[in-house]
Amino acid sequence: MYAIIETGGKQYQVRAGDEVFIEKLGADENETVTFDKVVALAKEGEFEAGNPYVSGAKATATVIKNGKGKKINIFTYRRKQGSSHKRQGHRQPYTRVRIDALYDASGAVLPAAKPAKEDGGFKNYTAERLMKAQEKGEA
Repeated sequence: MYAIIETGGKQYQVRAGDEVFIEKLGADENETVTFDKVVALAKEGEFEAGNPYVSGAKATATVIKNGKGKKINIFTYRRKQGSSHKRQGHRQPYTRVRIDALYDASGAVLPAAKPAKEDGGFKNYTAERLMKAQEKGEA
């Protein structure tokens, strides 16, 4: 059982129990948030796609942490212009959430599915990089 939710202009494939890094929300830590924009819902042997969203379906999540990603250095340079060197940095804010439950259109809770692969199912390489950076104390 999984759902494709939309938040922050992006779509995420989530299951119950997943931890996902999403665009920053205006929610504090340990607060519960609800994602009503469910693009698609997959149950056992069934797939329901919305037009544009599945009406009545939702996902609830708990905010684990609000933070900033790793710093990106931006250097702008125009040749033969003595004073056109511009150095800038950016750290993208994010919210880390744990998906608590998925609900279908009738309001029934979808059971948590076992991962499709032994290594835990779907990979989110950006999330893995951020988690490793947090463990090292960089983010």
